[in-house]
Amino acid sequence: MNSTEIKLFTSNNWKEYELLDSGGLEKLERFNKIILRRPEPQALWNKKLSESEWNKLTDTVFIQKGSHGGEWKANKSISDRWKLNFDLSNVKLTFNLNLTSFKHIGVFPEQALNWEYIFYKVKLMPIHQPKVLNLFAYTGGASLAAKAAGADVTHVDSVKQVISWSKENMESSGLSDIRWVVEDAVKFVKREVKRGKKYNGIILDPPAYGIGASGERWKLDEGINDLIHDLSLLLDEENYFFVLNMYSMGLSPIIAENIIKSNFKQINNFETGEVFVKAKSGMNLPLGILSRFSSK
Repeated sequence: MNSTEIKLFTSNNWKEYELLDSGGLEKLERFNKIILRRPEPQALWNKKLSESEWNKLTDTVFIQKGSHGGEWKANKSISDRWKLNFDLSNVKLTFNLNLTSFKHIGVFPEQALNWEYIFYKVKLMPIHQPKVLNLFAYTGGASLAAKAAGADVTHVDSVKQVISWSKENMESSGLSDIRWVVEDAVKFVKREVKRGKKYNGIILDPPAYGIGASGERWKLDEGINDLIHDLSLLLDEENYFFVLNMYSMGLSPIIAENIIKSNFKQINNFETGEVFVKAKSGMNLPLGILSRFSSK
């Protein structure tokens, strides 16, 4: 099996999001009109902008408290809830952002390149309402993109509050009728295999570590191969796309490629590589690895 060329993936279509700078284990980002300063373990280099420039630009900064959370400290008076839009063809996806105690705010901007991919792959399918499964789906950017393109979407996440957040994003985007499932992704997939279900698109963005709805433990390097095997049984053989995105330091695109190619019998239009976000300062930020393929 020959290895595929390793690519670099990014989206150039953001208007309301911008990575201003990164370095010193931090990143400085603009979400609409609000500028956030957050920890970023991948940013091992020096910042391009000075510390005084960072401080001047920052609206609020996340202060880490231990290994599992922290708090936001505002430099300026801002709301802790606001909206962010992403233009996808003639559709506007709207995300409701919130300053959480886990440094996340409700959207991963680097995933815009996958939203674009999913939208156009659904549009290309010669069937009505292709069935799309989104696992570890978080606040639903990929689900919104698939639904906006006309798919019948099943959105699975083990956290009830996150599902509620996703539903709010759906409604703000003027969409409806996404199927919400609060459950451990691995258990859901095994049940769907037993039922003989098939999906035209599968989107998988697993965490390095996770805890399911009933306390199930997930560890990426222990569970990913078995999960991909089960998903190979769910993917339609004629009209299909598959997206695997992983944010875990130390993993290689070749690992993702080998897992996919050892489990799927039929793979067309395969591509793999590293996801990154362009920075205004020039200090571009890597944010995970991506492997994907499709029937068209």
